[in-house]
Amino acid sequence: MTKHVGSCLCSTVKFEIHGDFDSFYLCHCKHCQKDTGSAYASNLFSQSAKLTWLAGVDSVTSFTLPGTRHSKSFCRSCGSALPSTQLTNLLVVPAGCLDTEIATLPTAQIFTSSKAAWGRAISDVPEFEGLPE
Repeated sequence: MTKHVGSCLCSTVKFEIHGDFDSFYLCHCKHCQKDTGSAYASNLFSQSAKLTWLAGVDSVTSFTLPGTRHSKSFCRSCGSALPSTQLTNLLVVPAGCLDTEIATLPTAQIFTSSKAAWGRAISDVPEFEGLPE
């Protein structure tokens, strides 16, 4: 059985996940763009993996957008995205909150009709290993 550990940015919240992920989607929908402040959300999904909060569970809060299935959990201290169990029988884990490496490549990009225009042609944008001088 696979074990992953993760935390929030301020390290108040820590957790582990036992089990495997069923899919890994890069979602370009408008809700995920607003939710992350980025071009897309990178979420892992599992119907069987088990989430255990190791620290800071009192700092975890959740939000569900009314009238939708869009929900997120986050640290109320630093705002970092955290695993969510708001949807019945489905664990949703933001890939960036994991401290362990993910061997899985994304399964697919979804809601690509909503892709942010500024995120479409990034292959032509200069790259730097750190902050440019």
